[in-house]
Parts: sequence; structure tokens; C-alpha cells
Amino acid sequence: MTIATDLSAAPARPLPFWPAVWAVALAAVLALTLLGDRFPALVDYPAAAVIPVTDWVSAIMAWLKANITWLTRSITAILGVPLDFALSLLAKNFKIGAGPEAIVLPRLSWVGIVVAAFLAGRAFGGWKLGAVVGGCFLYIALFGKWTSAMLTLGLISIAVPFCIVTGLLIGIWAWRKPWAEKLIVSPSLDLMQTIPTFAYLIPMLILFGNSPVSAMIATAIFAMPPMVRATMLGLSRVPSEIGDFSEMAGCTARQKLWRVLLPSARPTLMVGVNQVIMLALNMVIIASMIGAGGLGYDVLLALRALKVGEAMEAGLAIVALAIALDRLSQAMARRQARGHVHGEMEDGPFWRRYPNLSLAVTVLAATTVAGLFIPAFADVPKAITMTTAPAWKAGVSWITINLFDVIETVRVALILYVLNPVRAFCEGFPWLGAVFLLGLAAFQLGGARLAILVAALTAYCAVTGLWEKTMATVYLVGVSAFIACLIGIPIGLWASRSDRVEKIVTPIIDTLQVLPSFCFIIPVVMLFRVGDVTAMIATVAFAVVPAIRYTNHGLRQVPPALMEAAVVSGCTKRQTFFRVQLPLALPEIMLGINQTILMALAMIIICAMIGTRDLGQEVFIALSKADAGRGIVAGLAIAFIGIIADRLFGAWTAKARGKLG
Repeated sequence: MTIATDLSAAPARPLPFWPAVWAVALAAVLALTLLGDRFPALVDYPAAAVIPVTDWVSAIMAWLKANITWLTRSITAILGVPLDFALSLLAKNFKIGAGPEAIVLPRLSWVGIVVAAFLAGRAFGGWKLGAVVGGCFLYIALFGKWTSAMLTLGLISIAVPFCIVTGLLIGIWAWRKPWAEKLIVSPSLDLMQTIPTFAYLIPMLILFGNSPVSAMIATAIFAMPPMVRATMLGLSRVPSEIGDFSEMAGCTARQKLWRVLLPSARPTLMVGVNQVIMLALNMVIIASMIGAGGLGYDVLLALRALKVGEAMEAGLAIVALAIALDRLSQAMARRQARGHVHGEMEDGPFWRRYPNLSLAVTVLAATTVAGLFIPAFADVPKAITMTTAPAWKAGVSWITINLFDVIETVRVALILYVLNPVRAFCEGFPWLGAVFLLGLAAFQLGGARLAILVAALTAYCAVTGLWEKTMATVYLVGVSAFIACLIGIPIGLWASRSDRVEKIVTPIIDTLQVLPSFCFIIPVVMLFRVGDVTAMIATVAFAVVPAIRYTNHGLRQVPPALMEAAVVSGCTKRQTFFRVQLPLALPEIMLGINQTILMALAMIIICAMIGTRDLGQEVFIALSKADAGRGIVAGLAIAFIGIIADRLFGAWTAKARGKLG
């Protein structure tokens, strides 16, 4: 997840006495901790002073439910039309009429969709990509997950275009109106990208009911921010000469935007489309809790029943679908940059200009009609399906029997010597001390404005009565992010110094990046059961990618001329690395740490499903009880943790870049 950081405010001028200031501040907080018995209200926020924000939000949601349900239900009915069509086309059959005389038209043939996926891959990326995309869809069919995967794909096929169009329009508006971008759009995007996914489900469930439409709306809202940011970034990067030339050619403002600027920004926009698809897929899995169905529902049911094999199979089907959509959308982005598709002609009849599309439509139509007479074309024959569930179950059983002592030793050691001490420290930290120290850090890095923002967001977690849950979240996120950086930064460093290592590491982190969050939980639960250790390990695996990628990129982007100048000046390899390469790459590495923290926060919240006791669990309980106030207030606390981390690291990065000129 990426959050734009407002760094327009000039950072505070460094003072020579900052070390003394910090020494006094830390001593004051230590004294406050030791004297907590005398001043308990300054350590643990008093329950009598809790602001009833939860009750206020619940009252607002109750009012909305009572007064605008007619509107939300109407929206549900309208959006249900294209969604029902997509689901019927891909996963269900079309039913015309009622009773025994109803006419049933078949869904698209699975054979046709597999072939169409292969042709799409071949059109945008050649035979190799065609084999990968087609192979992923074939894998889903052969392992008996076709209908569930098509339900998920149907939701995505409606949610993604909505995200793209809406995000494009909002991005254009924000690009044209800088005040709107600064005051409305960027803060809204920050909240949308840091509020946990579960928190999106609660208002959707209350206002739109338990249905696929609710899941689609939640998915569209969650997945929209990358498209808005990509639009603003793409338009801002278009060279001014191109806009000037269009004005000289006599273009109106509308023609300049739609025929010149947006086409010029198309490669960046396609990157946004790729991110929208991946976020939509991730959210659709989680939205299975409010009626989305599909692969996410299969994983959820299997996890609840502790059916390891079934959960792993559904998880691998999610991986296959994610890889296919990710590779295809990336290839489309590269194709937009090149401006041409291999094998497609510029003129002539339609079937000559678009041979792959024409062939795909023909195959889909032919195989779907054939499905009326040949059942094997309509549904995947059970005779050719296979399952690995028994193998997964046997593997877990073998590991549990033979390696139980080792696994249990590792688990207990992590709990006793790492997690419990850090948790005790965090939960015992005085709330007023945290507000003071974070505000002081923000003032040093970004001035009074940033200090007020950080202090206010930190205080929110206390005054709403969520301080203990907040610190439980901070402890797990902190430990997980620290371990992820401890693993990822050295790997990124190694990859930056060896092309061979980079070729090995890059496919691995690319695969980790496209895996939905559910898929990190399943194998860890198999071995370590539920609890904080499981959450930490899954979060480390999920969040390690930015630490590796940004470290590698930051070290490789140091200009070769500076490296050569250091060598000419007589620097050893060690001196060149520590005094030239590492300082120049430090801002990029810090940005990677920032992203690692945000990804760890996003994953920890999802880990509420496996027994953590933090803000994520608060949101999860609120979802199960449809308690909008409780869920939204806890969700905002989680979002504020992410915003605080993003603002502080963003200011730190800006300061480091400023020192380097």
C-alpha cells in the first residue's frame, strides 16, 4: 500500500541542543512511568474521561439506516443488474422465466474461457505469457475451483471498471484543482488506504445488506485510491511542451485533456489499473464475509472447519487467479508504452485488425453452444479434476508428528523472549508520554503543523478508550516490521551487489507481492496454530517485499559517476559503500521501511481472524455483531497509526533527501 505524504511544509530548522531536549523528554517520560501510581490518569487514560465517539457513530449509522435505506436498496437493485449479468455469464446460468417452463441459457464454457485467457496473454505478451495465463485458468479448472473462481472474477469484472472510471475522474479533478487535492483528495485517500478492510464491510453490511452488491461496493471503494494517484501522477509527468503544442494546434481544453494529456499519461494510468485489479482481488476475498462468495468464502469455510487441505487448495486457486490477472495487466501496461500489439494490423476488416479478439469470441461462442450438447464443455468433468487436499493434510500431520518439538520450542521461545516483553513494554507505556514523544519527533522532523497532527491522532487512540488495543497493535506491527526489515534489507543489499542474486530474488518477491493476504495465513496456521506467533510470521512474510525491493532499487540507482569518483579519490570498497552509496540510497531505503510498516499494519488487522487481541480483533468482533460505531472507531484508530508512521517517515525521508541536495 502507498500513501502520498504532504511534505510541502518546510522541515524545522535543526537545533544544536536537540540531544539535550530528547534526554530531558525521555527522563520526564521515565519519571512519569515510575510515578504512575501517584498519577494513574497520566499513564492509563481514565475510563470516566473517555469520549463516547462510538455511541455518536452508532447513532449516525442508525439514523442513516432508518432514513436512507430506501436509497441504498435502490442502489443495490441498480448495481445488481450488471453484477447479476456478470455472475450469470461466468459462474451461473441465465434463467429466463419461472417454474418448469423457464428457459435456461448456459454460462460461458470453461474451455472457451481457458482458450480466451491464453489468447489474451499471447496478444499482449507473446506465447510465453499466453501459456502462463492460460495455464493458471486451466489449473483452477482441473482442481475443481472453477465456479468459485468465476464468482470472484465476476465481481472483479464489475468493480474494476467502476474503480477505473471513478478514480480517473477524481484524479483529473484533483490535478486541475490543487486546493482540492491538498484539502480533500489526499487526506481521503490516506484514510481509504489505511482503514482496515474489515472496517469497510461494516457500513456496507448495514446500509446495503448481506449480498454480493455490498461486497462489490466495498471492493470498489477500497481499490479506487491507486487509480486516483496514478491519474494525478501521470498527468503531472506529461511534459509541458506537449500541452503547449496541443494549444498551438487549436485544441479546446476538453480535447487537450482527452486526446493529448491522458493518452500521453497512459503508461502510468495502466500501472494504476494493475494496482486496482490486485487490490480488488484482495478485497473480494475478504468481502466473502458479507455475501461475496467465491474463493474467499471457500478459504473462510475451510479455515473455520480446520480443513487444511481444502483451505490450501482454495488459497492456491486465489494465487493462480492473482498471477494471471497481474501478469496480464502488466503486459497491457507495457503494450500501452509501446503503442502496438504484435500480430494486429492497423487497417482492414475487424477480424484482421484484431485476430486474437476475433478468435477468442469465436471459440467462446462455439464452446458455449457445444456445451448444450456436450456436458464436458459446459462443466468441468469430475473425471479430469484432481485434489491435493489429502497430500496437504498428510504433510501437515507428518510435520506435526516429527517436528512438533522443534516448532513448539521456536513458538514458546518467541513468545517468552520476544513477544511478551515487547508487549508488556508497549501496553505499560503511558499514553501522555507517547503523545508527547511522538509530537516532539514530529516537531523536529516537520515543524509545528506536523507535531499537532501527530499528537492529535495519537491522543485519539487514548480518548476513545482504545489505548490498550492500540498498543497491542503497535507491538505486533513493530516486532513484525522490525524482523521484516532485518531480513529484507540484507537481502536487498545482496541483490544490489549481484545480478545473479537479483534474478533469483525478483521472481520470488514478485510472487509474494501478488499473493492475497489469506494465503500467508494458511500455511503458518498449519504449523504454529492460532495466536500472536502465527500473526507475526505471516505478517513478516507479507511485509518483507518493500524492504527488499526498495533497498535493491535505492542502492542500484546511485549514479555510477559518483561511484567512479569515489574510487578515483582512493576510497576502498568499504568506504565507497558506507560513505557514498549507502548515504545516497538511505532515503529510498527509509521509504521501503515506511512501506514495510504500512503493509505490516494491513496484515496484522487481517490476522484478527487467527486470534490476535488488538484493534483488528475489535473490528472483527464489530463486524460479527454489525456494530458500526465500534468497528468504525477502531478502524479509524488503525488508520491513524498508519498515517502517523507515514508522516513521520515521510518527513524523515524528505529531511535526508534535503541533506543530500
